[in-house]
Amino acid sequence: MAIATINPATGKVERSFDAHDEREVDRRIAEVHSAFRALSDTSFAERAGWMKSAADALETDVDQAARLLTLEMGKTITQARAEVLKSAKTMRFYAEHAEEFLSGRALPDPAEVDASAAYTRYEPMGVVLAVMPWNYPIWQVVRFAAPALMAGNAGLLKHASNVPQAALYLDTLFEKGGFPAGSFRSLLIPASGVERVARDPRVVAMTLTGSEPAGRSLAAIAGSEVKHVVLELGGSDPFIVTPSADLDRAVATAVAARTTNNGQACINAKRFIVYADVYDAFLERFTAAMAGLVMGDPMSEETEIGPLATESGRSEIEELVEDARSKGATITTGGTTPQGPGWFYPPTVITDVTPAMRLYAEEAFGPVAAVYRVADRDEALAVANSTTFGLSSAVWTQDPEDEQFFIERLQAGAVFVNGMSISYPQLPFGGVKDSGVGRELSAEGIREFCNLKSVWRG
Repeated sequence: MAIATINPATGKVERSFDAHDEREVDRRIAEVHSAFRALSDTSFAERAGWMKSAADALETDVDQAARLLTLEMGKTITQARAEVLKSAKTMRFYAEHAEEFLSGRALPDPAEVDASAAYTRYEPMGVVLAVMPWNYPIWQVVRFAAPALMAGNAGLLKHASNVPQAALYLDTLFEKGGFPAGSFRSLLIPASGVERVARDPRVVAMTLTGSEPAGRSLAAIAGSEVKHVVLELGGSDPFIVTPSADLDRAVATAVAARTTNNGQACINAKRFIVYADVYDAFLERFTAAMAGLVMGDPMSEETEIGPLATESGRSEIEELVEDARSKGATITTGGTTPQGPGWFYPPTVITDVTPAMRLYAEEAFGPVAAVYRVADRDEALAVANSTTFGLSSAVWTQDPEDEQFFIERLQAGAVFVNGMSISYPQLPFGGVKDSGVGRELSAEGIREFCNLKSVWRG
């Protein structure tokens, strides 16, 4: 894939970039490795000041950065601004809490281990390689970079090849705040160049947000090199609606949960599992709301659905929908690619989905919702857990027993009750099964790239 900005709303190449050659890649790795040694001698207070200054710089650039995100991957301008501001907020969160999260723990009674003192301490690992996707070009990176840098690590970024300008913006963001030169560097390289960087002995750990195949590939490299890895992969999140749910709120939230970021988020709700008692009412309202969304120029403040980020991504959605249609699924709205330039695909609702259809098991990375009718909570749980993914989930109910039933039994990294799945810096984020390993955000996220050292004193 060429390293280029291609406007998804028009399909036109806006700007192309030459890939970094091996000499430039090596120079950047060396620079980051040197910066790590400098960071090792800094305090939490120093790093917090730099991180807050970098957050200020990002916030000052909110309009420019938002337009860049919309240009490169097609998210609506309102959601692009929200992404930038959320990223700045998360940078401040780690500036304020990193020292607390990494304070270690003293053994209350060291005599239990025949010591006069015994405690743990967290230490940075070194240079961490981040392989990041295009769907949240700044947020996905910041939720790794903010905790990693506050812990004293240095970062290398291999960003998606269709968001090179976002990668270059991030290349200098942390230096603007005062971090030592080279603390965070972007590599403009194709996917084929990742393995060489991952195997470099100066790179001690890796993290990837992206597809399951990409995650398996990086995990195999990490395993062969005995390097730590964190993976946040795909999701096919269930959104369960029970008879006791507030239906108006559930429908409104279901639309947002399916179409946020033009339906291109791992934690988008993708499978809507509705009890028979409220199925018809939910489907009617949900279909109408999805059909009423305004699709168009993502730079317009009125637009609610922009284009998909890539032409290949739209082709994949078209294939999933056509496969379901050909095997007997019912499409209640959408399902037809519009004429004209750009990679637009309308909000689509599909029912009568069966295991014979690809849509049943595969992740739909676009505004396509599959709606399932179930008889009771046991069937709802069976459908929800039938996928190989396990990222997040949502349950709509006013029944405490139902709530506890799903909290305990859903195979997912998170359960949201009467709400939609969202990543918060205050909560750990990650999945089970094929949705990944490890956690991002909160205290758990910053500790992923630290060495937990035990200290014993006689």
